[in-house]
Amino acid sequence: MNQLSFVVSLITQESDYQREQADAVRQAARRLNVDLQILYSGNDAIKQSQQLIEVIQNPSSGVNALILEPAGSTAFPRVARAAVTAGLGWVVMNRDDASIAELRSRSSHPIFAVTADQEETGRILGRQIAILLPRGGTVLCLQSPSGNPVTEQRMVGMSETKPENIKFKLLRSPYWTESGGFQAVSSWLRLTTSYDAEIAGVIAQSDLIALGAHRAFQEHTTGAARDRWLSLHFLGVNGLKAGQTAVQSGVLASTVVVPPSTVPAIEMLVRAYRDGVRPPERTLVSPRSFPDFGMLAPRGSET
Repeated sequence: MNQLSFVVSLITQESDYQREQADAVRQAARRLNVDLQILYSGNDAIKQSQQLIEVIQNPSSGVNALILEPAGSTAFPRVARAAVTAGLGWVVMNRDDASIAELRSRSSHPIFAVTADQEETGRILGRQIAILLPRGGTVLCLQSPSGNPVTEQRMVGMSETKPENIKFKLLRSPYWTESGGFQAVSSWLRLTTSYDAEIAGVIAQSDLIALGAHRAFQEHTTGAARDRWLSLHFLGVNGLKAGQTAVQSGVLASTVVVPPSTVPAIEMLVRAYRDGVRPPERTLVSPRSFPDFGMLAPRGSET
């Protein structure tokens, strides 16, 4: 067989998780002797769809399969059908896609999903906040961009493990980035009602969103109010270099490590093409708490 060639389509270079997805798959591609091209959509689902169609309609590219993390609310079922019709493999990351089962039923090419266990991620967040805020309270919860189902899945998990005395005040971050978290909290702080809110902690759907929220409180408040906001527990998700460094420095109280989905995706593709091993329809990547639950503790006044 000729050298395998895959295209990986990611959301944005501004996200630490997306950058880690790219770095991890580059290392795996070198280890597995696979030719690799990485595309970014700039948070634009239409652009991502067009990029994928261009690859599909260019048979001279020699691409065997497409791996994508959708930028929008769907996993591009029409694009998926075009890819399968063209004889390409199709892998969706971090998104459940009902069309995969139908596509697998009529194609021998590898078609599957690899997703972080988002509900388990939520369960971990719920356990973390239960330890950090034993007296309960209202937690500012910065959700992912509109149209992305990740937040909803994590909220389901959090509802299973958070105590009844924890309530959520929901905000929407426009991007999976520090600027998104900064923008969301900056806008909220312009509302006079924000200063009357008794907020006990902050949960964000990515470490960068959490760090952006922290920066907004730092830059837009002063005096005793600023001290109060910055003394809160800030929790993030992804647990990559930026998040773990922020935990170690005390800016974040905790994070949830979500390993890159690109590595199992490319490994399963290689086994499928080289060894004929058919991948399962859906593979879950397991998250974990950072630090471990036993290392978490509320501040003295909260015990």
